[in-house]
Amino acid sequence: MQYLVTAQEMKEYDNYTIKEIGIPGLVLMERAALEACKVAMSMLESSSSVQKRAFLIAGYGNNGGDGLALARMLSERRVKVEILCVGNPEKATESWKAQRKILEHFPVEFVKQPSFPEYDIIIDALFGVGLSRTVEGEYARAINCMNALYGKKLALDIPSGIHSDTGAVLGVAVKADVTVTFGFLKRGLMLFPGCEYAGKVIPADIGITDRAFHGKPPGMFALDGTAEELLPVRKADGNKGTFGKVLLIAGSYNMAGAAVLAARASFRIGAGMVKVITPKENRVILQTCIPEAMLGTADTLTQSLAWADVIAIGPGLGRSDEARKMLHTVLFESRLPMVIDADALFFIAEDISLRQGLKDCGAQGRKLILTPHPGELSGLMHKPVSALKGHLYAYGSELAMELQTVVAAKDARTVICSPKGELCLNLTGNSGMGTAGSGDVLTGMIAGLLAQGMQAFEAACVGVCLHGLYGDRVAAQVSEYSCMAGDLVSEQFYPDEEQSPESS
Repeated sequence: MQYLVTAQEMKEYDNYTIKEIGIPGLVLMERAALEACKVAMSMLESSSSVQKRAFLIAGYGNNGGDGLALARMLSERRVKVEILCVGNPEKATESWKAQRKILEHFPVEFVKQPSFPEYDIIIDALFGVGLSRTVEGEYARAINCMNALYGKKLALDIPSGIHSDTGAVLGVAVKADVTVTFGFLKRGLMLFPGCEYAGKVIPADIGITDRAFHGKPPGMFALDGTAEELLPVRKADGNKGTFGKVLLIAGSYNMAGAAVLAARASFRIGAGMVKVITPKENRVILQTCIPEAMLGTADTLTQSLAWADVIAIGPGLGRSDEARKMLHTVLFESRLPMVIDADALFFIAEDISLRQGLKDCGAQGRKLILTPHPGELSGLMHKPVSALKGHLYAYGSELAMELQTVVAAKDARTVICSPKGELCLNLTGNSGMGTAGSGDVLTGMIAGLLAQGMQAFEAACVGVCLHGLYGDRVAAQVSEYSCMAGDLVSEQFYPDEEQSPESS
């Protein structure tokens, strides 16, 4: 996994490294500048200019100090550097002052405005991770200046104007081609819209390691393993019974496709057996599209519960009285692990008794996973979608703790929240997955992983990651415009052995 830190967490780890571990702040600054210099020189390689020019805008904080140190290193490599300092010099940090004094011995030029409309590289060292208010005045003008100049743009730690914790644009922000971030990834670099301003993100090791956690690791992480590493170990002597039995309650009249997609996904992810409870009108469609699945109807639900290892309910279910009754049955008459999606979430949002029953099951330790998209989360939280945007992990975590369930709050950046407060941000996937049936595939995948013995939070994290990973590979083959949910459960579902996540 890789950690995603807040501004406050990063500040604590930085301070601990300096004060407790004993690495001086100027040493960390030098290491940050050296790593940034490597990136900057790589960016300059494609320039055909005989005399390479860099323009750097620096604030008076430690991010600006990083920039001054970088300016020195670039000048040593014969890059002509101009520096524009923005802000109040009286608020300069001690580290900034030290770097400024060192620069007196190097051929860099401090300017009031750019000397040219074009540079080989423009460097943003205006703000660090602590920005939390709207950018105005000379700071906004400085950011607009950087964006207007022609040349490759490099941001130090995080693009100025992006909220480090939420990824929000605080009025105006630098649009970087590359961001070199120090220590650990910041949440705002991975969340929308911040990730669109960061460009390519390059983490740099400057000496702040997990030793600085001192028993308090970051509250959010992301999975970064390959598909093969994330999937459950498959025993050579296993059989269809030992690989798990999924009971899928899905589909309604004229909505058979959701059941097909979810069932196929459970099989593709490794479940040994799948039984679909669906209206009789869907029987021929399912037998034709997925003959591997067993079929049942609402009348056979109780006996099917005795057969199953895991339940998934909701895809294409509809909002009939019969659908509500089936949800009531699986919630109150079973203790099996369960994935709840789509129309089943609607019933929980509007029925107090079902919500309380879900909460009671969670409190008793039952493995439960909810997979709401923003509209469904809005219903469950009784808040407008607009209020959820930008705060998905906060509301998802609140719901997970209230109901004592795992919540996979789906969006362009899906966040998986555990009732213990753990947060996993998914970094795989693409816009092509915003298509009908994609969520049904995810439900089937998570259910299949649960059936193979995974814990609820782990199954949700791995399921979401793999769902996006294979979506990326499909998009690489057919483009994001042409992705269909069925592609995820076709022969493309598992990648070629030679193809790595990076190649997609």
